[in-house]
Amino acid sequence: MNENPTPNISDLSDNWRTPINLFSEYLKYEKQYSAHTVNQYVSQLGFAALYFSKLCDDWFGVQGEHIRRYSMALRSKQLSGRTISLKLSCIRSLYKFLKAKNIAQQSHYHNPAQGIKGPKFSKPLPKNLDVDQMASLLEINDDDPLAIRDKAMMELMYSSGLRISELVGANMQDINTKNGEILVRGKGNKERLIPVGKKALNALQNWLTIRGQFAKPDEIAVFLSSKKNRISVRQVRLRMQEWGIKQGISSQVHPHKLRHSFASHILESSGDLRAVQELLGHSSLSATQVYTHLDFQHLAKVYDNTHPRAKKQTD
Repeated sequence: MNENPTPNISDLSDNWRTPINLFSEYLKYEKQYSAHTVNQYVSQLGFAALYFSKLCDDWFGVQGEHIRRYSMALRSKQLSGRTISLKLSCIRSLYKFLKAKNIAQQSHYHNPAQGIKGPKFSKPLPKNLDVDQMASLLEINDDDPLAIRDKAMMELMYSSGLRISELVGANMQDINTKNGEILVRGKGNKERLIPVGKKALNALQNWLTIRGQFAKPDEIAVFLSSKKNRISVRQVRLRMQEWGIKQGISSQVHPHKLRHSFASHILESSGDLRAVQELLGHSSLSATQVYTHLDFQHLAKVYDNTHPRAKKQTD
């Protein structure tokens, strides 16, 4: 099973292509997933369809045994457990959609992928910067306009736990500097109002003072590139990586690491998992619970360093 970056599904019959196309429209217009996410689903389902089409006539002819064989074929390619689980998850999601939309018209129809799981894998804990590293990263004293912009972006991400898409998508009308708030649109276009800290507000106001140098008259984006366009995700990643090197941060700095740092530092201080869930915009608590592991690591370290029975004895 030789996978290319993008499967060629044009040779498949409509029996295979139509359900994928209907599912992609559902993800795009009803779930409002990003184009990248939709393309990932379509790609994974395309690979699966190419495999299954050698075994049966359409998606409704796929049996659990076919999916197990597909999983084994993926394992033979030495793919990671995480990758295989993702591919199987895409198949399960397609069948759930077909059943929910009554596209699977058989009354006895069931999801052949239900209960078929990929190999076990350990989820790596999100990496974050500690408080001192964050302070070093944000200690930018530079009057260069782009440096002022970058500091505002990083302060805002760390202050409010924004996703990179939420940062670059921020518009002028979303910011209330008087109340110290920002309205962001997260996954599924869900809106949430988040507080902005004092230092982030100061950095943001410094940027807004000079933003006119980069903004066209009708520009609504908060953060702009030197070419007077809304800054891109790629540009933000590159700038943060550069600042990590400039500020002497030992680990690589990227936007998601600032979001992780925000979450873990808030949780360490408050212990309020529900509040962190709301701030991050997670739809379920399970997505936030990974930070409890970070919190436990912090507590375990404190325990090891302070408890009389845990401290190492010195001769």
